[in-house]
Amino acid sequence: MLNVLIIEDEPLAAKRLIRLLNQVESEVNVLDTLDTISSAVKWLSQEEADLIFLDIHLADGNSFNIFDQVEVKTPIIFSTAYDQYAIRAFQVNSVDYLLKPIETEDLERSLKKFKSSFQQEENVDYASIARAIEEKKQEYQKRFMVTTGEKIKSIPVSEVAYFFGQQKYVFLITHDNRRYIIDYTLGKLEALLDPEQFFRINRQFIIGFDSISSMFSYSKSRVKIELEPASDIEAIVSIEKSRDFKDWLNR
Repeated sequence: MLNVLIIEDEPLAAKRLIRLLNQVESEVNVLDTLDTISSAVKWLSQEEADLIFLDIHLADGNSFNIFDQVEVKTPIIFSTAYDQYAIRAFQVNSVDYLLKPIETEDLERSLKKFKSSFQQEENVDYASIARAIEEKKQEYQKRFMVTTGEKIKSIPVSEVAYFFGQQKYVFLITHDNRRYIIDYTLGKLEALLDPEQFFRINRQFIIGFDSISSMFSYSKSRVKIELEPASDIEAIVSIEKSRDFKDWLNR
């Protein structure tokens, strides 16, 4: 029996992976599915798995932060939407990876590699992988594919005013006040968007600099933002983000 831990913050992606695992592996047991660094650290401090499927970006940050807090000897297969530089880093360090969306044949290849070559006693230098990724120039998202009914459109990032999350959905709002549901979490978007142009002000909003109409001092050193186009939900910079937001404005 192959005991697997899945660390993935997109519920649909986690469900898809479980379904594919059950298709390609006759004896697999998913021990748990986790979606944050903190929950992963707690689990790995107490439990063990035979294999971990780990997404690079989680709801509370970069998953490489896990290795700063707990020793991980379990073989890992990363899932990633990163560019070729990150993939090269994985290859050089003998770590396998799966590009999203994960396909059946790619999963089969990774499991075959795990069974034939991964050993529990091997120590992978995860820090060097993280450095290799960070040292390369990040190519940020240029367009977002959206659907409206049966039509498919591609929205250039230059047309995006801001993103906001509400209930289980994330919406993309354009400068001409069009709204589209997109299949990303705000955590994922943070990694894909150019930080010079976009900033996550709180749990609900990632705003573009050009979407700021006006700003006002708010209680507890926070900032209230009027967006253009206007939002039905108040856009208030959280206490934790206030200092970084002001630094972002002052670049």
